[in-house]
Amino acid sequence: MTVATAGRPPAKMQGLGFALLVVLIAINLRAFLTSTSPLLDEIRAETGLGFRGASMLTMLPMFAMGLMSLVGVSIGGRIGARAGVLCGLAAIAVACGGRLFAEDAAWLLASAALAGVGVGLVQALMPAVVKRGYPAHTGMAMGLYSAALMGGGGLGAIGAPWLAHASGDWHAALAIWALPALFAAVIWACSRSDAAATVATPDSQARHDWRRCLRNPRAWMLACYFGLINGGYTSLVAWLPQFYAAKGWDAAHTGSMLTWMTVAQLLSALVVPVLARRHRDLRPWLIAMLVMQIAGFAALALHAPMAATSVGVLGLGLGGAFALCMALALDHLPHPEQAGALAAFMQGVGFMVAALAPLVTGWMREHAGGFEAAWIYLGVVAALLLPLTWRFDPRSYARAVAGLFTHKNRMSLDP
Repeated sequence: MTVATAGRPPAKMQGLGFALLVVLIAINLRAFLTSTSPLLDEIRAETGLGFRGASMLTMLPMFAMGLMSLVGVSIGGRIGARAGVLCGLAAIAVACGGRLFAEDAAWLLASAALAGVGVGLVQALMPAVVKRGYPAHTGMAMGLYSAALMGGGGLGAIGAPWLAHASGDWHAALAIWALPALFAAVIWACSRSDAAATVATPDSQARHDWRRCLRNPRAWMLACYFGLINGGYTSLVAWLPQFYAAKGWDAAHTGSMLTWMTVAQLLSALVVPVLARRHRDLRPWLIAMLVMQIAGFAALALHAPMAATSVGVLGLGLGGAFALCMALALDHLPHPEQAGALAAFMQGVGFMVAALAPLVTGWMREHAGGFEAAWIYLGVVAALLLPLTWRFDPRSYARAVAGLFTHKNRMSLDP
């Protein structure tokens, strides 16, 4: 499932300690996002947010993640991966800590955007760091990274209602996530791993600039595919607790459904890359993940009685798809910085596409009076991705990205 680095001496394999550090960082990339959904009724009551405004709590950070996933590669090239990831974690900590004083919707939305900027910067740099640290097991390492990312989302979903109840204040339940971000920042700053210390030279930065992807059809295909396949996740983060709240469930139980979805995502992100590691062709696995998403959204739309099963199937499909998409992008190129630039472009454009999904599904909810139309829409999108998946034949990788980061595909890099 990974491509060996060609023409270069083998990179030094990082150990268990670095893998744990990757997990510690990834845990901070979704908790701030999922912690708001179970408390949305309380937040809306105090801030006056409507459904469209509430969708912005997911849309703004996702859009910011997309922008920073693009800009972040250049920032990392100038200051290095260590400083870049550190700045990203600091932004997450400041954004979450600032929510303790959020008295209106504007403050809350600004904190969401700032956290998205921090997450985007980290996400732009981590794929290349992981590929550099584990060149022979990139798919499995990215599966671990993806699982930890989703696990952090589960912590946010299940922890926020409990913390709000314990403290009597939803502000504290949102602000508490500054602490793990600060802890991760300190540990990262003290790390001496070679994979974290790389600083690109100006020549290397120019040769691995993500803007070269703008003229490559495969890069655009990966980006749109990634964005559409993750639109279901962003919509569920925004609206799944509200869907069950409309059935009369309390905040703790609605949050538990989001947590259960995240647990299923985590398991899938861990297990699916391991099962697929002997197969360079990821298409059958991606199709299986899409079929699970279609089945899950159909079950929600039909109000299937076994809620945990429906949500669990969705989580499995979403988690496996995310991890496989990351491996899919990285497998296109053997060089870590080149693969990282392609993954950054895929994430950058993809997250901006995925950011629109909560807005679309929120609009459907507002006009239809229920979420059934939204779930049907997301299921149809997943079904339309099935034929596109078959275009990612591994035999086409080299041809599809030929000249992407060489003189054959040179383009002006001037702003």
